[in-house]
Amino acid sequence: MVASPRPRDSYSLTGVTPACTVLVYRNGDPFYLGRKFVIHQRYVRTFEVLIARLNEGVEVPFGVRSLYTPQEGHPVRNLADLKQGGKYVAAGRERFKKLENMPFFWSLGSVFTNGDMLIPPIKFIIPRFTLKNWNCVLALINEKIFLRSGGVHRLYTLDGRAVRDSGGLEDNHYYVAVGKEKFKSLPYWRSVGVPPEVRRKELKHVLNFKHKLSHRSSEFCWFRVRVLSRIKVHCYCF
Repeated sequence: MVASPRPRDSYSLTGVTPACTVLVYRNGDPFYLGRKFVIHQRYVRTFEVLIARLNEGVEVPFGVRSLYTPQEGHPVRNLADLKQGGKYVAAGRERFKKLENMPFFWSLGSVFTNGDMLIPPIKFIIPRFTLKNWNCVLALINEKIFLRSGGVHRLYTLDGRAVRDSGGLEDNHYYVAVGKEKFKSLPYWRSVGVPPEVRRKELKHVLNFKHKLSHRSSEFCWFRVRVLSRIKVHCYCF
């Protein structure tokens, strides 16, 4: 009697996180702008492998030995403790040093070229100290966005609202870089570089906007009819 083959273990990819992107700073260095790491589970299976990868990208005296959260200084000892988009501090054997003026990054999102949907949006990550000066923000965008009319002078939302300072920016949003020319209203959200969830959100926004315009137009027509009717009655009475 031939023994039946042993069933193979089945694995599901639904419970596996394929990749995690984090930003790592250098312990005690307030001028270090950070280094982005994409941690893929296929290649980084243990915390020791992660430390080895950090050693390749972050120069720390005597090598990276520990990883901490940036604000509280809690030690990170397992891959499961890492969070998507998280920020961490790489240290050697020395103790964790809290950085009061740590250059945390604030994600602006992606920027389109005015009037050109064939050029995919470019993603920008802007340091906090740059956000204090709006001209510096535009200058940073100018380094990667090339307009036919010249440099970037203004920034708009996809629906054409002007952004006049850093306070008008929102994290993980899409914008349009404009020079001295007028903002060109195009369905930028239909671009290939825009994620499906953003497309659905923008489409919903456009439909709501059209519905409001239609509603206002109908109200205006009704108001006009009432005004004209009153004028006619008044003329008749006269």
